[in-house]
Amino acid sequence: MKKELPACPVETTLMLISDRWKVLIIRELLGGTKRFGELKKSIGAISQKVLTAHLRSMEASGLLTRKVYPEVPPRVEYTLTETGYSLRPVLDAMVAWGTAYKEMNT
Repeated sequence: MKKELPACPVETTLMLISDRWKVLIIRELLGGTKRFGELKKSIGAISQKVLTAHLRSMEASGLLTRKVYPEVPPRVEYTLTETGYSLRPVLDAMVAWGTAYKEMNT
């Protein structure tokens, strides 16, 4: 069963990445597979609970995959899916716009 998506493509994109944490998670995973602790450390002020919730939501949306290794302690790795990697141009545009904005306002 397919999800009901908004008619507006911009609204669909915002539905998937509207939270600043999700964008930062994608930014980190564009560099490759990361473990939970690496993500938490590189993102900074995010709590473990919020990071876990966002990773689960993004996995359910098909933006990333989660691989659990049967080890003690458990090792979990997160990787962007092809859909997740397809957001690279969106983040690149955000970088370009943010850089230009900072230059105009400093």
